[in-house]
Amino acid sequence: MVERALDGMRILVVEDEYLLADDLRDALTEAGAQVLGPVPSVDDAQALIAREAEIDAAVLDINLRGEMVFPVADVLAKRGVPFAFATGYDEWALPERFAGAPRVEKPLKGARVMALLGPMLEASEQA
Repeated sequence: MVERALDGMRILVVEDEYLLADDLRDALTEAGAQVLGPVPSVDDAQALIAREAEIDAAVLDINLRGEMVFPVADVLAKRGVPFAFATGYDEWALPERFAGAPRVEKPLKGARVMALLGPMLEASEQA
């Protein structure tokens, strides 16, 4: 039986690679989350964020077809939404304002993403 550790959580997925986005959506859904997206661009992500009143957490691919996702991370940070970067980049590639942000290495594995999201959501609920 699958543990539904994310029951009822609304998780935004910003990922431009279809197969990765689809696998991540499946893993999050199986864990009980309601997936917002996946969306493949900064513009699509910002539009989705603008119309969603409640987002519990987000997983953000750093490089979206050559466009960096940092404007999306800025909006989420202002709203107090925890997020993790999905990336193959080293930590030094992040702007200083995101130096401490959680990262999950690509290729994305459902178990690694779940292990990262759990503590992020718990910390967010306690804040």
